[in-house]
Amino acid sequence: ARVVLPNAGPITGMAIPPGVTLVVGGGFHGKSTLLRALEATVYDHRPGDGRERVVTRADAVKIRAEDGRSVKGVDISGFIDGLPFDRDTHAFSTPNASGSTSQAAAIVEALEAGASVLLVDEDTSATNFMTRDRRMQELVPREGEPITPFVDRVRELYERHDVSTIMVVGGTGDYLDEADRVIRMDRYRPRDVTSTASAVVTRNPGTRVREAVEAWQRPAPRRVRTDSLDPRRGRRQVYVRVPDDRTLLLGPATIDLSAVEQVASRGQLRAIGLALALLHRDVDEQGAVALPVLMDRVEHVLDEAGLDGLDPGRFPADLARFRRFELEAALNRLRGLKLDGGA
Repeated sequence: ARVVLPNAGPITGMAIPPGVTLVVGGGFHGKSTLLRALEATVYDHRPGDGRERVVTRADAVKIRAEDGRSVKGVDISGFIDGLPFDRDTHAFSTPNASGSTSQAAAIVEALEAGASVLLVDEDTSATNFMTRDRRMQELVPREGEPITPFVDRVRELYERHDVSTIMVVGGTGDYLDEADRVIRMDRYRPRDVTSTASAVVTRNPGTRVREAVEAWQRPAPRRVRTDSLDPRRGRRQVYVRVPDDRTLLLGPATIDLSAVEQVASRGQLRAIGLALALLHRDVDEQGAVALPVLMDRVEHVLDEAGLDGLDPGRFPADLARFRRFELEAALNRLRGLKLDGGA
């Protein structure tokens, strides 16, 4: 592809079009390194940091499994349904999610916030969420397996919902049947091997049975009770602290963002905390507001007043702009979060 940059003139390189893209290659050849570069370059970056000419859409979100996280009222039924004891997954809540339920929730939450690209690494994914091979399908029949694996949804996400996926794979070839493009990393250099991958699929047809029975419907946005975003602690009306690079203290709550890989700095974390406090202050405490509307309100403040708008009159100097996706990630991990309907 050839692109003309405003300050650098014309450049050429490998562009990844919309669709399903796989990044393959041997171990230690740079697959995950490439994905980390893509997930980091949703933000501007300094010259000389090793990511020159790497840029990603601003609405790309890294998806991973996160054992133990809190999930509140997320409709994961398109990926996980029919749990034992008739447990409903249309508004799934748990204080201690498994790898598969957390990864399903992460996808639905990202799309709820407006993501159009999912970045997935096989190494940080739940194995049973990603695929089931033919042997396991025969051993555990479909009626005994509540998970519809991601391999059976990834194509549908693009064709029906215009959501692309860039995924690192190293141990399973099932995704080759779903891919539009395949990039092979060889000694940290990417090569387009789509035609070679197509030939491999032709010579070695897959044997697994597709497990997605019904088409996936994008769930309606959840409605958040903003009184659950209370930032007060003791005599302080707004208590926001950032004790380390991945922890946010908001009022009495501790929000663990250690698995949210696209949080880039403590300045972002502090700004996210002030944004949650702003939502609590500016919205009727007894009301419930659709989650995307809350994200829109914060972005409007940032666009109109900059970071100073998060803490009027104080003008803090240690804040950094964040995306709506990291703001929603923090909100989703608030264990005291309350939703309309009592979830």
